[in-house]
Amino acid sequence: MRNGGAHERLNRMAGSWRGVTRTWFEPGKLADESPTEGYIHPYLNGRFLLYEYQGTLQGEKMQGTMLIGCNLQTGQFEVTWVDNLHMGTGMMFSVGEGAAEGFSVLGSYPAEAGPPWGWRTVFEQPAPDELIIRAYNIPPESDEALAIETVYRRE
Repeated sequence: MRNGGAHERLNRMAGSWRGVTRTWFEPGKLADESPTEGYIHPYLNGRFLLYEYQGTLQGEKMQGTMLIGCNLQTGQFEVTWVDNLHMGTGMMFSVGEGAAEGFSVLGSYPAEAGPPWGWRTVFEQPAPDELIIRAYNIPPESDEALAIETVYRRE
């Protein structure tokens, strides 16, 4: 069932978006900057959002999908993410809290060797026609570092 607060906030993100995605593989060293298109659709009567995006990363075609929701039982935002370059054949599930202009979720992914790394994704909508999505890598026993930043304008 929809809730006026969280689900209304989520559904404000629905629409067609164009922008730029920046990617860092190492802290402070920009690896790529390229155009990105995103489409966010209300799903199941606005209970969830389906976010689909496409662009390039270092010349390779990139596409991904997120299913986004707010679980009214727990009060937490939940995101499931897949894409063809960052996630390989894995799916990441992240949960987190709301914020004034959006929400932040935390998940993890397996490293090639050693313990899993954390991944924090922050969705901010500072204005109706602006959407910013930032993702941070969190190495074990280290500080998080900005990994991806997409700045969108509504079409």
